[in-house]
Amino acid sequence: MRVFQLLPTLAAGDAVSNDAVALRNLLAEKGVYSQIYAERWSAGLDAQGLVRPVSAMPTPVAGDVLLYHLSTGSELNDRLADYACRKVCIYHNITPPEYFLTSNPMAYRLTAQGRRQARALAGVFDYALADSAYNLEDLRAMGWTCPMDILPILIPFSDYDAAPDEGVQALYRDGKVNVLFTGRIAPNKRQEDVIAAFALYQRRFQPDSRLILLGGHGGAGDDYYRGLQNAVAAAGAQNVVFTGHIPFAQVLAFYRMADVFLCMSAHEGFCVPLAEAMYFGVPIVACPGGAVAETLGGAGLLLPRRDAALAAAAVHRAATDSALRARVLAAQARRLADFAPRAVGQRFWQLLTAFCGGAL
Repeated sequence: MRVFQLLPTLAAGDAVSNDAVALRNLLAEKGVYSQIYAERWSAGLDAQGLVRPVSAMPTPVAGDVLLYHLSTGSELNDRLADYACRKVCIYHNITPPEYFLTSNPMAYRLTAQGRRQARALAGVFDYALADSAYNLEDLRAMGWTCPMDILPILIPFSDYDAAPDEGVQALYRDGKVNVLFTGRIAPNKRQEDVIAAFALYQRRFQPDSRLILLGGHGGAGDDYYRGLQNAVAAAGAQNVVFTGHIPFAQVLAFYRMADVFLCMSAHEGFCVPLAEAMYFGVPIVACPGGAVAETLGGAGLLLPRRDAALAAAAVHRAATDSALRARVLAAQARRLADFAPRAVGQRFWQLLTAFCGGAL
């Protein structure tokens, strides 16, 4: 039996792509042939042997398994029914297109296409794995009736033990309170709410503070990114850093220097950065949105509502109340155990083995 993983794009640093690579490595450890195929990929990934073009994928046969990572619109979505093998969807959620209606025409087109294709794929797959209960319910709402289970994203936390970028540490380890949010610059992430909350925190509680918005953006031509820069100026916030897409060693440096992680996202299918913050021992302040509360699982400081003043006060407590901080970090450590690679990997293996009737 062979396991083929298929997705439109394999991108360095992308959560969906990292999940595909981690599953590939797990399957290889189990002695199962597995290869990732994509239409596009980041430079160098093919040289590492991580990905091959879709055109090079052998024709699957009845005994093979196709693992398809569904997270966006793609021509691949329309071709999945043609594969005459057992098909498993790994659903990472497709952001509702309404978030991009006025700011990013391409993202709007891709997500609208993806949601439309996802509904059409109901009945095509034999089995589905959803990153969260939130994602599973999304599939059901789109008419999916195949057997489904929940499996968190497989995060190879050992990668986070690599050396952080010394230059970034030297530049930003200056005594300021560092408030961090990680995620691509996109309307569903609600970075404008993070900015508003940070501006209040800086004005009311800690002037000597910095906001780090870690994530790629479309540059000056990105309407949402440009709007965020205007929001910083309008709020009077100081020391706001937009990192853009940066090397992994720099990502590690920012996590290691963060004092509080502030998440105000309105829509998340899982939100890997929450697990990352747990791993680095950074207390989390978050408001409910999509799967955020589910991923936290009772850990962190989950706000009852989206409120900038409330978030600012919570950031202050997380940064200064040592007893509260200790309780929050202890709860986060307990929740992090649920995402341990060994536990998630074993669960994936059990589910895949059961799907294949015990024959792998």
